[in-house]
Amino acid sequence: MRPVLYVLSFMAMLATAFWAYRENYATQHQLKQMAVVQDEIAALHEEIGLQRAEWAYLNRPERLRDLATLNFDRLGLLPMEPEQLGASAQVAYPAAPVLVITGTIETQGSLDPNAPQEQTP
Repeated sequence: MRPVLYVLSFMAMLATAFWAYRENYATQHQLKQMAVVQDEIAALHEEIGLQRAEWAYLNRPERLRDLATLNFDRLGLLPMEPEQLGASAQVAYPAAPVLVITGTIETQGSLDPNAPQEQTP
């Protein structure tokens, strides 16, 4: 009986070692893939920062003003004037909806402050 137990224990040890070996390599592979993805994310963050800086550079007010001046004949852009804006009193707001009571309303109690009040359980 003992030799069978020894053989079974040895087989269990081999199976556990094989499983640990495979798990180790699978973990290393996943860590390498994660590092690749993190490098890609860092590169994309850097590219987004570069594009934001370029967008800010291209949208400088003095540059846009010069472009508008150069292309005035083609675009016909004029500077904004305060007279072009309207007053808040000129805004047409929608009318408030009229609430219509279609059914009966039951009231309880009295408007008399000296009247006795009912106690509800």
